[in-house]
Amino acid sequence: MAAPSGSLAGTRAAPVPDPETCALSNDLGWALGAVFRGYVKAAHEALAGLPGGPRGYQVLASAAGDEHRSQQALAQRLGVDRTVMTYLLDDLEAAGLIERRPDPSDRRARRLVATPHGRDTLARLDQQLRAAEEQLLSGLDTGEDRHVFRRLLRRLAVHASAGEPVQTPCEVAADAAVAQRAGVGPLPC
Repeated sequence: MAAPSGSLAGTRAAPVPDPETCALSNDLGWALGAVFRGYVKAAHEALAGLPGGPRGYQVLASAAGDEHRSQQALAQRLGVDRTVMTYLLDDLEAAGLIERRPDPSDRRARRLVATPHGRDTLARLDQQLRAAEEQLLSGLDTGEDRHVFRRLLRRLAVHASAGEPVQTPCEVAADAAVAQRAGVGPLPC
């Protein structure tokens, strides 16, 4: 059964308060938290059948993006403990979604590669995740509002992450490819 218009799947339609009169409307933390919680819930529902949920999606998208990152590099990039990453990769591999292949330049390292089944699964999950995102963004009036919101959010995210370690040009290009596939467009330079 479809979710009521204007609500996220699995939630009850509650009256939508006027943003101008909401007591917390000027509180950035509250606004970011509310949007984040809505996104996390929608993403978990959209990716429910995938081992590792949203984190498994990030790993699968990276493996399908022909980035061929090592498990260690990907664990560092996603902020996942190496041991947790190993279990996540084991689950994705057991599901036939990824393969770990020897790195030709370092026999001790393993590169992550999506299987054909993994790429098909990622395409289906991309559609489900985009639909969940559109439902979340349905609170914005028009497609143009949604585009502007995504663009401003990317700009803010780039600014906020400026203090994080600098990426190599290859990592930036890989991030842009993943962002494009995720429907958020190229990252601004």
